[in-house]
Amino acid sequence: MINSRTRNIFLVIIFLFFLFNCSEKEKSSIKIDFARRENFSHGNIDSLKVLKVGVSAMISPKETFRNYHELLNYISKKIDKKIQLIQRKTYKEINNLLETGELDFAFICSGAYVDLTAKNKVEIIAVPTSMGQPLYQAYIITSKSDSITSFEKLKGKSFAFTDPLSNSGRLYVIKKLREKKISENDFFSQVVYTYSHDNSITLVNKGLIIGATVDGLIYHYLEKFNPDKIKNIKVIEKSEYFGIPPIVTLSRDESFIKQIRRILLEMHKDEIGKKLLANLLIDRFIQGTDSLYNSIRDMKNLTLNNE
Repeated sequence: MINSRTRNIFLVIIFLFFLFNCSEKEKSSIKIDFARRENFSHGNIDSLKVLKVGVSAMISPKETFRNYHELLNYISKKIDKKIQLIQRKTYKEINNLLETGELDFAFICSGAYVDLTAKNKVEIIAVPTSMGQPLYQAYIITSKSDSITSFEKLKGKSFAFTDPLSNSGRLYVIKKLREKKISENDFFSQVVYTYSHDNSITLVNKGLIIGATVDGLIYHYLEKFNPDKIKNIKVIEKSEYFGIPPIVTLSRDESFIKQIRRILLEMHKDEIGKKLLANLLIDRFIQGTDSLYNSIRDMKNLTLNNE
């Protein structure tokens, strides 16, 4: 006879499949299509050159537009050129657009940066600082109503990852599991890919998934500006600090890179820029260095060596 826990998990899976248009399972993983392809334009439409800027789906498309359009408007006015915002469902798609020269620069996640630098010469234009440092953490979350108090107690539960290339939304937890010599599909009863951190948070907040690993910066953003989205959530573990998601380019145009970098590095010096940064919970931008991401590279190598 099917017990109530199994029946509930089965009903959640069916609900997710029909509500979020899940793809077919790969082993016991479900990939949920929360995102869509989006292009938005900013600035003077008559400009001679349109800059194409990619944003990895760290947050859902609507939230990405809301959070980035004012920042891109700011840059557009400073350089007097039109900017087109390009969104794609996965981190890999944005990386591919960078590699093929279809993007002038992009806001990407730290895990995607490490993946990109393994094959390409990547220039960091700038990195944000939050709470005084260019670092962030992965948060493992679950429901306040659940008795789970540690990662180990998530064994046999449903769990949400963000993206296959995500550091805080996947790699950190995969590293923990590889250290235990176990795969995610054997540890969790069900794995879903949500393709944005706020979607993972929403699933846990609504009780549709038991646990998730998410970007701590996005968690704090929701905590400040949309607390209802985390009202049912508790953080049961925080990772060590990692290099924060950077703004990067594969362009070799040094004058272009210096121009964009200067705008970002000086944003905190004028009132409009300072307000925009505050709305994003960013203190300021700094130049950043590749070495910020060495600990993520080490984690990735560990997981690959233990596959």
